[in-house]
Amino acid sequence: MTLLTARPRTRAELYKALLRKEVSPEVAERVLGRLDQVGLIDDKAFAEMWVRSRHTYQGMGRKALSVELRRRGVDNDTAAEAVAAVDEDAEEERARLLVRKKLPSMRSADQQTKIRRLVGMLARKGYSQGLAYRVVKDELANVGDETDLLDTIE
Repeated sequence: MTLLTARPRTRAELYKALLRKEVSPEVAERVLGRLDQVGLIDDKAFAEMWVRSRHTYQGMGRKALSVELRRRGVDNDTAAEAVAAVDEDAEEERARLLVRKKLPSMRSADQQTKIRRLVGMLARKGYSQGLAYRVVKDELANVGDETDLLDTIE
């Protein structure tokens, strides 16, 4: 089980890996049950660590984090509980930091292009449309850029 030494994994990821190695489903369940008993598999701890890491270092929003956890086999309740650790204020502040980081590289772009790229970046990272537009509008105004295109959206 060298998969456990590289990084924490969910039970579903380990189950799929065992099946790829042609381990029977019954044996895979027994092995995973034993790993679970001794504390080597903990989807809740995995989800909490994943959310903290991906939000802090990748700037992922709650929606994207939830999707990623489900894709990794974490059940809906566990994923929702882990994602709830990222409150609205923390999510908004992380979105603002992402926009501030991106803005200097967009000096020569026109207003429409800036808005499209910034809102698109936030959407791809899992931020809601309303939050993305609000943050982009505020941050453009903070650097003295026009926000009249965004005024019609609200």
